[in-house]
Amino acid sequence: MSKDDRGFGSMDEDKQRDIASKGGKAAHEKGTAHEFDSEEARKAGSKGGKEAHERGTAHEFDSEEASKAGQKGGRNSH
Repeated sequence: MSKDDRGFGSMDEDKQRDIASKGGKAAHEKGTAHEFDSEEARKAGSKGGKEAHERGTAHEFDSEEASKAGQKGGRNSH
């Protein structure tokens, strides 16, 4: 087994997502999870969006989708 075949980064995306989800749930239950304020969330979303556009994997929202996403985000932030 080479070094490239070891560790979290070499796992398939579904396995990584499953492990990360378990860690997030455990942190929330323990009370140690980071809670983003609106400014941090905006910056993180912007950074992720820029990277997705650079890779060509970004979803292009039409105006209806953007409106629904904005409404959902507003409701969840309160």
